[in-house]
This record gives sequence, C-alpha cells and structure tokens, in this order.
Amino acid sequence: MTISCCTWALGGTEADVLTAIAQVGLRHIDHRPFDFRSAESRRLISDLELTPACMATGFGMPEGAALDAADAGARDAAVEHTRRALEYAQETGIRRAYLLPGEDSDGESLNRYGECVIELADAAAEYGIKLCIEHFPGKALATVRDTLDYIAKLGHDNLCLLFDIGHAQISKEDPAEAVVQAGDRLGYFHLDDNDGVSDLHWALCDGVLTEDVLKTTLAALDTIGYDGPVSLEMNPGLPDPLAATENGFRLVRGLLYQP
Repeated sequence: MTISCCTWALGGTEADVLTAIAQVGLRHIDHRPFDFRSAESRRLISDLELTPACMATGFGMPEGAALDAADAGARDAAVEHTRRALEYAQETGIRRAYLLPGEDSDGESLNRYGECVIELADAAAEYGIKLCIEHFPGKALATVRDTLDYIAKLGHDNLCLLFDIGHAQISKEDPAEAVVQAGDRLGYFHLDDNDGVSDLHWALCDGVLTEDVLKTTLAALDTIGYDGPVSLEMNPGLPDPLAATENGFRLVRGLLYQP
C-alpha cells in the first residue's frame, strides 16, 4: 500500500510544491485537472520520481455546470469537463479518479446524475482508470452506506467508492466497518481529521480521530485486500499544511509498516 498526498494543500509555485512533497519523502501525488500541465512541471515530477496517483476531476468545473443539473447544457458541460480531466489523467499515468456527489437527493436529480456517471464510468474504463464517487456529508450522497447503495443501484463495473475518513466522522459511521462494507468496491481512500461536525481537513489526530481508530481502519484495508494508495488531504488554510502532511505521512507509514 502506498501513501499519497493532495497537492492542492500546499501553496507556492508548482516547482515549490513538488519539491516540498519529495523532500518530505512522499513519492505519490494527487492533483487537479489544471495542475502540472507545463513541460517543466511534468519534467520535475519525473526528476523527483513522483508518481501521480489520483485525479480530482471536480476542481475547475465551469460555473453552473453540474452532473445532476436540470439543464441539459449544464450537464453536458460538466460531463465534458470531467471527460477532459480523465483524458489528462490517462496522459499522466493516473489510474484512479473521483467525482463529487450532486447537491440534491431527490429522485430526478439522482437519476440525472447517474446517467452522467455511467457515461463517465464508460469513458474512464476506456482510459484504464477506476472511477470513484466520494461520500460527502451535506450533499446528495451523504454517507458511505448511501453511496455504496447508489453505486450498487447503478451497477457499473467501473464505479467504486472514495472513502474519506473525515467525512465518516461527520456522518457518525465507524471507519473500519465502512471499509469492510465497501469491500472490493473501495477504489480510493482519503485521510484527514476534523471536529466531528465540519469538514475541516485538519492534521491527523488533531480532532476526533485517534491513533487507535486510524490503526484499526488501516488494518481493515489489509483485511479486504485493498492495494491502492491512501492519500493525505490537508486544508491549505492550516497554519502549516506541509508540516501536517509530513506528520501524517510519518504516522501512517509507521502504522502501515510497523513490525
């Protein structure tokens, strides 16, 4: 199992961000559709021996565009944005990407969202990319259980869950149990912490997350045979997001590889 980090947590130039991540000891990165497109950044990723692991397709979505929008043009714009993100992911060797849920949980909105998601899951499969949906408190798929049920209802072989341990804390779901529930539908894993109420993306164990819960949850990943990355997603507004990323990396690495 590898450890990645979300690059949007760090400020500065792209060269600064990539260099800082490499100096921490991380070798895998998640990024947005508009990041690291220049030849210089792509070359630096190679020189630093960094491997892009996941594409966060929702960033940079055109204003008004949404996969569950009632307006067909707004849905088409969202699909086109996501498809281009998947194309870029394929170009850079990324094999996992994820979507956010829609805003509305009514049946019509979920049906519109599902039609778009199935189209995108087909496209992702053609690129060799596993497409995930992130459970997200306050959105249409607020819990792990909701999201897994929805994925099962869509019935597409290339749709998986992105599990966020901080989101599970807000929805009051046991993280280790949620991992086991997901089983082979677990496609990606985000690590962050909060106060159990708001999606704050604090450093690990600065909020309600304990080292014991983290250890148990990582052990559950091993139980289900998960072989993808676990990714640190820190808030760029933290006093020192690089330190939060580094401390999280060392904590998770110690728990994963302790004798």
